[in-house]
Amino acid sequence: MKLSKNINRQFIEVVSMIKQARYAAVKSVNAEQIKLYWQIGEYISNKLESAQWGEGVVDGLAEYIQTTNPEFKGFTRRGLYRMRQFYEAYRQKQFVSAVLTQISWTNHLLILSKTKTKEERGFYLALSIKERYASRELERQIDSGYYERVMLSKKKVPLLVTHKHPQAVDVFRDSYVLDFLSLPKAYSEKDLQQSIVANLKDFILEFGRDFTFVGQEYRIQVGNHDYFIDLLFFHRQLRCLVMVELKINEFKPEYLGKLNFYLEALDRDIKKPDENPSVGIILCKSKDDEVVEYALSRNLSPALVAEYKTQLIPKKLLEKKLHEYALLAHEKEK
Repeated sequence: MKLSKNINRQFIEVVSMIKQARYAAVKSVNAEQIKLYWQIGEYISNKLESAQWGEGVVDGLAEYIQTTNPEFKGFTRRGLYRMRQFYEAYRQKQFVSAVLTQISWTNHLLILSKTKTKEERGFYLALSIKERYASRELERQIDSGYYERVMLSKKKVPLLVTHKHPQAVDVFRDSYVLDFLSLPKAYSEKDLQQSIVANLKDFILEFGRDFTFVGQEYRIQVGNHDYFIDLLFFHRQLRCLVMVELKINEFKPEYLGKLNFYLEALDRDIKKPDENPSVGIILCKSKDDEVVEYALSRNLSPALVAEYKTQLIPKKLLEKKLHEYALLAHEKEK
């Protein structure tokens, strides 16, 4: 049956209602499950701390549940101790129903088992809610040292960018891990661009879900000449266009001239009146921080220089760097 555009749009609205209702139902079930696990964890924790129970009683409880109600899944000895750990990790906080119920139990288990500090735990909890991570996506971020990389990068967003976009400090970093790219040993900028577009879902997972892809080799016209931006995105939170220029070598100061030209063209001819000034990223294979600092010091456009790695950085190395960074910051405060 051929549908008119108006009828087709109405059908899409109905499907959207169904999807929203299904999502709300799943969310409601998950919230009740998390509250139940919290209550059980609280109950067990209080019994153990008051010495009313010994550790063996928890084993007995697990056996009792499995014997009397075998249809209740997840209430094994290990599961019950996870519930206790869950309660004890967050019991000092006042956001149980408001925050903890917004992510799945699987994601909670990943955060509890793979993080070492309450700061790291809180970071991934907030990130999971914001980005609506599936468990595979969350695990990838934790294993890639996302927390450490964000903490190490936060202070390196140029002042000009944060002046125009105060929230940019929570959006951009100076280092990204693109381990999902299938690149040959010797590759060109075109190869890099094509591989990113072919793996766009993983690329946006690394950069952030608020990035919406606009196009590759995005054409802009100035005078009688055509120019092409490697990758163009729109960032929903910042409400601005974000262009990415790809380089397969070390950052060079002359790259900024081209970037500034493209940003001017975007803001004059492409940006909509209600959108904020565009931001440019030069994504290089490597960079010298001092050279970058000098190059950006008199730059008048909101530009960033970031580097990419095609292999995961060992998490222990990132943890060591973050620890050194914290010590250095502490010494400066003194």
